Amino acid sequence: MNAPRRIYLDNAATSFPKPEAVWQAMDRFNRGVGASAGRGAYREAVEAGRILDSCRDKLRRLLGVAEAARVVFTFNATDAINIALKGVVRQGDHVVTTWMDHNSVLRPLSELEERGVARVTRVRASAEGVVAAEDVAAALRDDTRLVVMLHASNVTGSLQPAREVAALAHARGALFLLDAAQTAGARPVFPDEIGADLMAFPGHKSLLGPLGTGALYIREGVDVLTLREGGTGSRSEEDRQPRDLPDRHEAGSHNLPGIAGLEAALDYILARGLEDIERHKRELCRSFLEATAGAARLRVLGPRDPSAREPVFSVQIDGLDCQEVGTLLDAEFGIKARAGLHCAPLAHRAIGSFPGGAARLSFGPLNTLDDVAAAAEALRAIARASSG
Repeated sequence: MNAPRRIYLDNAATSFPKPEAVWQAMDRFNRGVGASAGRGAYREAVEAGRILDSCRDKLRRLLGVAEAARVVFTFNATDAINIALKGVVRQGDHVVTTWMDHNSVLRPLSELEERGVARVTRVRASAEGVVAAEDVAAALRDDTRLVVMLHASNVTGSLQPAREVAALAHARGALFLLDAAQTAGARPVFPDEIGADLMAFPGHKSLLGPLGTGALYIREGVDVLTLREGGTGSRSEEDRQPRDLPDRHEAGSHNLPGIAGLEAALDYILARGLEDIERHKRELCRSFLEATAGAARLRVLGPRDPSAREPVFSVQIDGLDCQEVGTLLDAEFGIKARAGLHCAPLAHRAIGSFPGGAARLSFGPLNTLDDVAAAAEALRAIARASSG
């Protein structure tokens, strides 16, 4: 018996496959360059610096911002969020976040809360996984320093009212941090237009780059204290971390193989266009929602409007634990999905899937409508079998 073909549907965790150029760029760097940027004047070190600068400038173009230096490389979105939170929040500050946010936000804030540094308000969400802007407004106080919100949920794909919340935060004198883990590379996300003072995002999800890459955008005028200090290859005569960006937040050698791959991924995205990618993913959303509508014993959580979400779908099948669903999808249909709480326990509380969780299928820009059809049929088949 032939094994089922592999259908990768865990793009909310990390995208796969990557464009072939990503692997080629990483191989070229590892075999032909292999040096650290800013650590020498020889040819390979200069080439490493060129790759670093070129990738940073392509991120600047993608984000529609003026200064490439304000795009700081990190190791993932979690790293970027930690730099932002611990660099902005001061003793006694109040922070507002939401039930839809990921543990990359919730856990650092809980740690700051336990240390007595910050006080945190967590705003509830609807059963569809959407936070109301007016509920965030009600949580704001005179001592609110920062509002943190994800752009799209990694559980339901639901888009959040980031622009409205940013305006509310600014009206009260607070900063706004946007977690764009699920949207950067999936749709046009311009932090200056949204009103994000800080924006964190990974390189390995919708940007289609390799693991170990990410970035933090820091708006002009926002002071972010350092999370770590060390060598930068610049101002080496000083024993203090440089104050200028991006060196202030890029201590130590970069993940240059990953950044070389990310640059190649950005070439693909910029050539294809964010608008085309967004249209394609909306079509994947529409097709999946239509193909699963009315299926007995199967529940698809989150918004029903394809334009109100990313193609991230948490599903439940009556009578089956979500881990069983995930195992059956893999073993019988070759579908790679993730089951559990997806590092977002409050989001699952909001949509009513806590503590059992759900099976999550998340589509990327390289998935096809055939993948959607196969996934929907697999879920219907599992649901039918569970009734017996």
